[in-house]
Amino acid sequence: MNAATGTQNPKHVLVTGGAGFIGSHLVERLVQEGFRVVVVDDLSTGTRENLSAVEVSKIQLVPVKISNCPALRELVAGAQFIYHLAAAVGVEMVVNSPIHTLETNLHETEVLLELAAESGVPVLVASTSEVYGKSTRDAFSEEDDLLIGPPHQSRWGYACSKLMDEFLALAYARERGLPVTIARFFNTVGPRQTGRYGMVLPRFIAAARAGRPLQVYGDGLQTRCFCYVLDTVEALMRLQYAPAARGQVFNIGGTEETTILALAELVRATLNSSSAIEFVPYAQAYAPGFDDMRRRKPVVQKLFKTISFQPETSLRDIVRRTAGGS
Repeated sequence: MNAATGTQNPKHVLVTGGAGFIGSHLVERLVQEGFRVVVVDDLSTGTRENLSAVEVSKIQLVPVKISNCPALRELVAGAQFIYHLAAAVGVEMVVNSPIHTLETNLHETEVLLELAAESGVPVLVASTSEVYGKSTRDAFSEEDDLLIGPPHQSRWGYACSKLMDEFLALAYARERGLPVTIARFFNTVGPRQTGRYGMVLPRFIAAARAGRPLQVYGDGLQTRCFCYVLDTVEALMRLQYAPAARGQVFNIGGTEETTILALAELVRATLNSSSAIEFVPYAQAYAPGFDDMRRRKPVVQKLFKTISFQPETSLRDIVRRTAGGS
């Protein structure tokens, strides 16, 4: 029985990148809703442990790269719908492994969309706020023009690769009639997110727990909006059931703005930590000439208008829940 629809459905939901941070939370929710889930994940950044809370009989984990999956055509054709979350993640990986980043974000998406188009299986493609590039708007709307930086900076290669994913998905929607929805994530955070690839909140929490300095890159006055992972998952679930979302792009993110310095101070207060705050130049943290954006705030009215949802978990609760692991 499919809990979401109340009907018998032999088909599964396919989640690429389902052993990753966001993907594993989505898989848990899908299983709770009564879906049978197939996860394709090469475990390059995801882990089996992320799925440990899910009953083994409810999911099938295929630990392989999408383009190397021998049964991919059958898995796609047998899917009720697809969440494509597999991607290179984190600023550090983007800067240090640009070839891997581009190949992962471009080729794997192309392979998946081609097969999905053969069967007409709806696909939700995960994208990122990075596609807004160097825009200096106060807040970013889905209809805004995009301003990408120069090609010698790896960060913009990542942004372009995700933007090409969007262009390709929407091209399949127009030319092949593929039901496609695109979700641009703005700093999704929560339990299971790792700081290995430069993610700021888990870095701060790990440092505060260990009594190490919380390293703030730049002057710390750059602002971001953070979205709790379960809010993101709720939006992803609703988008797949909204016919009006097909062929559309949606921002998914919180709107409570904070400086990175204030975030570090909130983490220290939440964990009652005596760790110092240490400022690290971008050139030392990443690479000379690294370009960071001073502000990243999403406009989320389109999301609310389409699925009657907007993320509401406060930043204080986000930090507390992330630090507490639930």
